[in-house]
Amino acid sequence: MLSMSSDFEIKKEWNFGLLYRNADKKALAEELEEIKRRNLDFSAKWKARNDYLEDPAMLEQALDEYEVIAATIGASGKPGYYYWLKYQLDQQNTEIKAELSKIDDLGTLIENELEFFIQGISRIPADKQEIFLNFPGLFKYKHLLQSLFAAAKYLLTEPEEKILNLTGKTAQGNWVDMISDFLSREERKVLQENGDEKEISFSQILESTDNINKKVRDSAAVALNDIFSKYVPAAEYELNSVLHNKKVSDELRGFTRPDASRHLSDDIETEVVDSLIEAVTSRFDISQRFYKLKARLLGVEKLQYHERNVDYGSSDGKYDFDRSAELVSKVFNGLDAEFGNIFTDFLKEGKIDVFPKKGKDSGAFCVHMEKELPVFVMLNHTGRLNDVITLAHEMGHAINFELLKKEQNALNCGSYTCTAEVASTFMEDFVLDEIEKGVDDARRLEILMERLNGDISSIQRQVACYNFEKDLHTTYRSEGFLPLKKIGELFLKNMGAYMGEAVELSPGAENWWVYWSHIRSYFYVYSYASGVMISKSLKNMVGDDLGFVQKVKKFLSMGTSVSPRES
Repeated sequence: MLSMSSDFEIKKEWNFGLLYRNADKKALAEELEEIKRRNLDFSAKWKARNDYLEDPAMLEQALDEYEVIAATIGASGKPGYYYWLKYQLDQQNTEIKAELSKIDDLGTLIENELEFFIQGISRIPADKQEIFLNFPGLFKYKHLLQSLFAAAKYLLTEPEEKILNLTGKTAQGNWVDMISDFLSREERKVLQENGDEKEISFSQILESTDNINKKVRDSAAVALNDIFSKYVPAAEYELNSVLHNKKVSDELRGFTRPDASRHLSDDIETEVVDSLIEAVTSRFDISQRFYKLKARLLGVEKLQYHERNVDYGSSDGKYDFDRSAELVSKVFNGLDAEFGNIFTDFLKEGKIDVFPKKGKDSGAFCVHMEKELPVFVMLNHTGRLNDVITLAHEMGHAINFELLKKEQNALNCGSYTCTAEVASTFMEDFVLDEIEKGVDDARRLEILMERLNGDISSIQRQVACYNFEKDLHTTYRSEGFLPLKKIGELFLKNMGAYMGEAVELSPGAENWWVYWSHIRSYFYVYSYASGVMISKSLKNMVGDDLGFVQKVKKFLSMGTSVSPRES
């Protein structure tokens, strides 16, 4: 277990030495050429052949070779991973952007070159599919094959798929990157707790809106409203481009609903997701009651929109990163020694970038690329209780990825959206349990409010966002271009629905969709609600029986080797 007297120094910045001892630009370019060559060699070997589409043994051989590429180099390998991580820390670096642009082009070239392979497998005749599915050598790829067969009717021709791949960057990718880049550049003077004004980055401004000091959070909100008003005209066109790109893709492929492609890729029935969304929406009274309670506890009639996440209680409970890591380590080791060992490895090896800085991406994430490459976590830790929970959350993802890497082949080494947030929210709850131990009633109320705030944010808020996305897409498809006023109206309607009258949708709130990246990822957000509900069920099953954690580990290790129903 980690302690403050641990015999190693916690590394708080990413250790790029895990990828390269010396990242020489020329050497990286040569490595990318080798990645290109290996992918093209695979294409040259199989493209003109049909035997792997007729003989299961030959398909096994082809998929085994394809899996090795996926596990080791993919379409951009270590160089792509290296430049992408560098970009997350310095989003204004034009040299890195230039390299990433070239890598994106290489990825598109390789994707198009290998399009024949997925197309061919997907179109194996229905009367022959069972032969392949029942072949013992293909059992390790069985669910992959089932998914490809199911999606075949939505595939376009190979030339058409290639065109969409080539235009994806200009149709959507560049638009989304543009808004993210604009926001990350911004700095504003914001009031600090000591009464001074200080120029801080966009991610730090976002964090300051949750400050327990009202003057500080109000100052941050003014700054954010100014930033959003500056870029919302550009975001208007960006979002309309995203909506149009999805509309065109759905029409070409034959999807009748804007969220249907998400459900197909997640291997989940639309009826199941609809039931989840309807059930949560019908009980928005729960979140409305929560915000009424929070307003009353904070001594105000109404919360401002930017105050919805503000902590209740004193500011005494500060958690520097060392203290946070010690607490999370204790919880992880208590659940399972492997969880604790994985966390210790991340701290020792420099797999977590901890603190906010100018140019760094806002928020937090966990990322993994090819199976044989390390997993990394990014935070913007400022010492709040919520930062401890975020550490547990992202390390939950990291543990999930490490378990997958150990148990699955590269083609099954992923997560479905509907279960992607299970490990993360599972870990959150146990950490909050630990924080609650031995505290007085006043502090317990503070922690309970933080727990409820997290659950509301993950369930009701994300379902409200899903409803907002549905409104955006359906309205665009019926009315055409959505002006700012209309986008703002839809946003306020859906945010107001889950928050109720206790949260005032104050001037400027209509623009806060601008930085919400998930609405560009098409209906991902339901995964937070499903993840929390599944994780709470698993946590209740664990109870005092830590032996059940082994079943949880097995669940987290399944990846995409089976459908969510079977896992």
